[in-house]
Amino acid sequence: MQNYDNFIDGKFKPSSGQDRITVFNPSTGEPICTVPDSSVADVNEAVEAAEAAQKDWAKRPAIERAKALRALAAKIREQVEPLARLITEEQGKVLDLARVEVAFTADYFDYMAEWARRIEGEIVESDRPGETILLFRQPIGVIGGILPWNFPFFLIARKAAPALVTGNSIVIKPSEETPHNAVKFCELMAQTDLPAGLINVVHGRGATAGNALASHARIGMISFTGSVETGSAIMASAAPNITKVNLELGGKAPAIVMGDADIDMAVRAVKASRVINSGQVCNCAERVYVEKRVAGQFVDKLAAAMKGTRFGNPLADSTVEYGPLINEAGYKKVDALVRSAMAAGATVATGGQRGASEGGYYYEPTVVTGCTQEMDIVRREVFGPVVPVVEFEDLDQAIAFANDSDYGLTSSIYTRDLNVALRACQEIRFGETYINRENFEAMQGFHAGWRKSGIGGADGKHGLYEFTQTHVVYMQRH
Repeated sequence: MQNYDNFIDGKFKPSSGQDRITVFNPSTGEPICTVPDSSVADVNEAVEAAEAAQKDWAKRPAIERAKALRALAAKIREQVEPLARLITEEQGKVLDLARVEVAFTADYFDYMAEWARRIEGEIVESDRPGETILLFRQPIGVIGGILPWNFPFFLIARKAAPALVTGNSIVIKPSEETPHNAVKFCELMAQTDLPAGLINVVHGRGATAGNALASHARIGMISFTGSVETGSAIMASAAPNITKVNLELGGKAPAIVMGDADIDMAVRAVKASRVINSGQVCNCAERVYVEKRVAGQFVDKLAAAMKGTRFGNPLADSTVEYGPLINEAGYKKVDALVRSAMAAGATVATGGQRGASEGGYYYEPTVVTGCTQEMDIVRREVFGPVVPVVEFEDLDQAIAFANDSDYGLTSSIYTRDLNVALRACQEIRFGETYINRENFEAMQGFHAGWRKSGIGGADGKHGLYEFTQTHVVYMQRH
């Protein structure tokens, strides 16, 4: 079993902390490697390296910074298969999805590099004769990036690429569940000409390394993807320094299936949302509202589709559609929500049990019917291959049910009626709405949640500008 170190100022360096974290394969329960639970001193060293590197980096033309991003993309494309297998081993997603994640990561670095010639300021009209008002977009400085475990490799790019092209440096803390891919990223990065210190990686738990990063006085912005509870804790840690936070938190995405919908297409899309990455995706459909007149037909087809879904160890069987949940705690949370729904009167149409495995954390593909708006399974994020179904009378009720949530990340509606679709876009209070398709965002869009689903957002022009701050200059002619 390999023991890995932090990556600071262009080199792998041992942690000054004494504790190490063992990383396990969620498909088998077997150990993979260890990483340090980094100390405050480790985080300080990484921030100092990032601060020193950022000063010269910000002076370079953006097009030169873009070249470094493209070099990283090229290195990643040379290692798609080994990186994909490594991600599958430590995270549990099927190999095809891991390959997509690696390829998308490389594409994301290239996409953000394209913005080098498109970062724009403004000229603002003045009230005074002879005065010009200029608005510049400038780097923030050192960014802190705290990553989740569900798409761990892609989130490196989602944090680092916009940070670097806009002239910042970054200190990344990978999830302690999935740090191995970040180690391999650092190895690839070391093979490029990227200046030392621009991207630093410190491993550790949220309460230790994560808190040290979020509370650091010289961090200009903390960008975090993960749970509401952790996001709230990060805000509290950042508050004394008035550090900007960029948060993508949980989701409880509603999917509305109208009576006129293409039922087969809706079933395919909802199933895809619930089994991709074992249902561990914050933007995918988490609760389904079905118009009563087609509810029986929809549930029968969805239950059959879910029941026929194959799951298992993705490295042992390339034909499975999903793998394990990330850990025992994830399994217990999913099972507890299904049990609580049953106790409250819901019915399991298919699934509802732990899947047979050899030490892995598998849960059967599950459809729960007869759910009501008050049930925890409808209100709390499940994060597993489980579909709770609620029936509704009309569009008014469906929209009211959809909006009745602490979350506001993504949503979807299935209908053939353009007026219904347009009304849903106007009245559903979520950051994203998908119409007649599965929930999966584009890198050129803007992935941003409402309410407890986050602050700020990622991707596209608006995500890029999250990593800048404005500087207004008043120039008087004499």
